[in-house]
Amino acid sequence: MSSASATPAAFNATVSAITDAFGDPTRRRIWLFVRDADDGSGVTTSEVATEVGIHPNVARHHLEKLTAGGYLEVRAARAGSGGAGRPSKRYSAITAAIEEFPVRSDDLVLSLLGRALTRLDRVEAEALAEEVGAEYGRAMAAGLNGETLDHGHRSLRTAIRAVADALTAHGFAAHADSRNNQLRIINDHCPFGDVATEHPVICAVDRGMVRGMLAELYGEDVGEVVTESSVARGDSVCSTTF
Repeated sequence: MSSASATPAAFNATVSAITDAFGDPTRRRIWLFVRDADDGSGVTTSEVATEVGIHPNVARHHLEKLTAGGYLEVRAARAGSGGAGRPSKRYSAITAAIEEFPVRSDDLVLSLLGRALTRLDRVEAEALAEEVGAEYGRAMAAGLNGETLDHGHRSLRTAIRAVADALTAHGFAAHADSRNNQLRIINDHCPFGDVATEHPVICAVDRGMVRGMLAELYGEDVGEVVTESSVARGDSVCSTTF
């Protein structure tokens, strides 16, 4: 789009579309992988998930976003040489669709938040981060399918499953689990990405989101919400226990 012909509305729409497609760092990495790995036959969702290290459902979500934006094309292809079975979707990059990736404002805000929190005492910083997450978690829970929240008839296990589903919808690829009669939420993917690795205190935002959602879906008497493990601190997965 030339600067001479671009109206402010058209320019804003173009920037908005590109940011929506490539604003997420995981999505940028996926597009680059599809572009570089494509030998003409395209790549599958499972190949993308393995390469990037995310749940296949999360990979599929990003691939569909990129396809809808016109940055990938998809076609169905059967495994092997025309064998039976459900055809798999194979994605190829449309390299002419994008020349560079814009910086996502959310990344900058998160990085700024992380740096600001490191200036505080660790306990105070985590408390502040968890408070922000809890407020956001309450807002998330209040909007879940427009449900009427009935604390008296909702089990903790049911509430935790609802929280895991909500987190997955926000990019965490979460699922409910139990070990030694202790309920947990396991996050196979963290949308905070490298920012959380650089500033692990941001993990308290995740814990706060869980606590805030459970307070709305189950009640304030859920007990202590604890970060059991964290990828940002070197663990294999992120998990929250109750």
